[in-house]
Amino acid sequence: MTTILNIETTGAVCSVSLTRDGEEIELREDHEPMSHASRLGVLIEEILNKIGDGVKKLDAVAVSMGPGSYTGLRIGVSTAKGICYGAGIPLIAMETLYLMTTGFLLENEVNINYTLLCPMIDARRMEVYTRLFDSNGKALPGSEISAMIIDKDSFGEELVKNEIFFFGSGAKKCQDVIQSTNGRFYRGNYLSARNMGKASYTKFLQGEFVDTAYFEPFYLKEFVATTPKNKVLKNDK
Repeated sequence: MTTILNIETTGAVCSVSLTRDGEEIELREDHEPMSHASRLGVLIEEILNKIGDGVKKLDAVAVSMGPGSYTGLRIGVSTAKGICYGAGIPLIAMETLYLMTTGFLLENEVNINYTLLCPMIDARRMEVYTRLFDSNGKALPGSEISAMIIDKDSFGEELVKNEIFFFGSGAKKCQDVIQSTNGRFYRGNYLSARNMGKASYTKFLQGEFVDTAYFEPFYLKEFVATTPKNKVLKNDK
């Protein structure tokens, strides 16, 4: 049997699952904001205690690779790499928007003929990380992962011919902007390690591993540090 530790830290929820041959046997999640750094290691320890011998019984680690929170990605990927390097097991990288789409399909019924799926990760202001998928969860040909600024014309051509289901942390703010009757908006968190098991097992069987030493998260945009407006430096007058 193949035992895989799955790690998802790209969004607000810190999530870890343990699967055997693609089937979930344990799940741990922490919904406390900004808790990834302090809670991820605890959740992993809890979940590995269920199988005994810790990492010795793991065959691989899968991690959500982005796009998403810069800090969350850095914490999740560095933790996954550390486990793989120490245990001598392979690392599997999973596209975050694809995992969101997989989670959505598990919880919602979709018309297979005229429906497109549009996961959205909030990238602040009116920008989202997104990509279009068909009703089977496959990325549309030519649809690349992008940081898109949403306006009234976004997805206009696609919405004429298809119903589009928008979901994820970036979907709510777009609801008042995208006015087409073919646009449907869903609430809920679809970023969870519970959605990774079958896909990570498939990648394991196909030998789709990344280089543990050199792999980097897919940030999509560079991290920009800002200073709060109300923060006054000691040397300022």
